[in-house]
Amino acid sequence: MRGPAAPRRDQTVDGRRTRQRADAGGRGHGPGRHPRRIGTGLPHFRGGPGAEADGPGREPVPGESAHRGMPGGRPEHTGPASSRNRQISVSAQKIHKKYFPKKDVQLASLLSIKTGACPENCKYCPQSAHYKTGLKNEPLLSVNEVLKKAEKAKKSGASRFCMGAAWREVKDGPEFDKVIKMVKGIKKIGMESCVTLGMLNQDQADKLAKAGLKAYNHNIDTSPSFYKKIITTRKFQDRIETINRVRKAGITVCCGGIIGMGENVKDRAKMLQILSNFKPHPESVPINTLVPSKGTPLANRKKIDPIELVRMCATARIIMPKSRVRLSAGRKDLSNESQILCFMAGANSIFYGDKLLTTGNNDTSSDVNLLKSVGLPLTQLNS
Repeated sequence: MRGPAAPRRDQTVDGRRTRQRADAGGRGHGPGRHPRRIGTGLPHFRGGPGAEADGPGREPVPGESAHRGMPGGRPEHTGPASSRNRQISVSAQKIHKKYFPKKDVQLASLLSIKTGACPENCKYCPQSAHYKTGLKNEPLLSVNEVLKKAEKAKKSGASRFCMGAAWREVKDGPEFDKVIKMVKGIKKIGMESCVTLGMLNQDQADKLAKAGLKAYNHNIDTSPSFYKKIITTRKFQDRIETINRVRKAGITVCCGGIIGMGENVKDRAKMLQILSNFKPHPESVPINTLVPSKGTPLANRKKIDPIELVRMCATARIIMPKSRVRLSAGRKDLSNESQILCFMAGANSIFYGDKLLTTGNNDTSSDVNLLKSVGLPLTQLNS
């Protein structure tokens, strides 16, 4: 037999007054049910400035607002999918305008300084030694060759020069010493430097910081649970520990992930939650879409709908308002219109140049013309 009806309470949703019934547990719309909560197209979680850092793995509390702790305390979005997409983009635009009033877009050039033969088994990566991808292995480039490419990138408008080496982890010795010289040389050129070298210890992080390294890229890729299905040669926690060492050394963090690997929307939300719970937030958040590579286990994955990338950019902007949200791998497959939607949703950095490590990228002149056509200036470094 049912007990007495639970009391009703007023609620405001998108400016409309409604009434909902709450049971003893604070849940609305009848006993044992939660009110319908729709916003970013992603599951709701806590994150963003002011939110408590609940740490990886925390699930949403029933009745808790998706926007708790976010700037401005915005209400939850309701309505059909197309309306929700517009609403989340508008919310992201407002935040983007507040924290990046110049609306500038940072161009970051990316160079593979050591290619292939990586001992990791990342299912998305053509550089893994575990798969036959036809990629030609190349040793570490010389310091002079790298600095010449950095000079060229600067002349083309790039303000950051990123270098990637297909290593599982950094090893002390001649090769690491060469990377240190590259970092010092790029600083003299007047560019920001960023490297992605795999895992590293605290002493190595400190040496990179002393050399003048601006940022270290180490993506978490996806949620901890889905990570196990993509990589088994290292643990998700290894990633977190490397990021902590980088931060301790005083180097800014470049950390994001990949969508389109077969993960579900909850995995994407969990990834963003973890990123938003870093204190401080990563200064750069690259959002990659999978580029299916021949010979890898994910070679036959279908490409995602661009609107999924737009939602990711918008959500990242809302919960990490001061971060550079970078359109990364997969941008070559986007139309100009899709890229513009991403910029409107809060993306304000792109990888610039005709190649991203081993995958193709947009033509540099096309990128500059696109940005000019929509009135987005390039980021200028302070002299």
